[in-house]
Amino acid sequence: MNIHGLQKMTLLDFPGRVACTVFLGGCDFNCPFCHNSDLIDGSAKPVMDDKELLSFLEKRKGLLDGVAFTGGEPTLRKDLADLFRSVRALGYPIKLDTNGNHPDRLKALLDEGLVDYVAMDVKNSPEKYALTCGLDSMDLRPVEQSIDLLLHCSIDYEFRTTVIDELHEHADFEKIGAWIRGAKAYYLQPFVDRDSVVYGSFHAPARSSMEMYETAVRKFVQYAAIRGM
Repeated sequence: MNIHGLQKMTLLDFPGRVACTVFLGGCDFNCPFCHNSDLIDGSAKPVMDDKELLSFLEKRKGLLDGVAFTGGEPTLRKDLADLFRSVRALGYPIKLDTNGNHPDRLKALLDEGLVDYVAMDVKNSPEKYALTCGLDSMDLRPVEQSIDLLLHCSIDYEFRTTVIDELHEHADFEKIGAWIRGAKAYYLQPFVDRDSVVYGSFHAPARSSMEMYETAVRKFVQYAAIRGM
């Protein structure tokens, strides 16, 4: 398996752990605000393969205590479970970032106990989901199934939304809150512009707006917070 990026150490990506972050190419969404746009179509050059990754992790035992997998969309990789088993064999807990569009693959990973923490993006309210994902239309049932899987699983998880002034408003967060009602944790993170964002003209909301959105969701979930502001 090709690995398209590796952050060798992070204190942010895997809550409560010193981890590395592994980037896998390919995604079935085309979010116009994506920071990893070169991973969407898999055009980014690989930096290593899975054997080199496992060798790196073997050498980092005692320094790292977790591995976070992100993308792109990791669950598109049919051999992801094999890689997770190998990482597990080295003694590392695993965090998975996902867009939730492949609930069958997410369920298989959860059922086998291969994941310790899942962070699922909830892009927007149902009516604006396809727009926010950069698609003309989409079937929301897979996303709904993944939400339901996490709401009823035994591992730690979070839902999160990257908030963009041009794409989100107060009513969206009322609807998101109702969608993920009872969730353990939900984070709002303001959009940050970077050179890797293909489409321009996006902005982060004002702090007052972020706080209003957080308040809207808070009544539906066990914990809500703003991250990165």
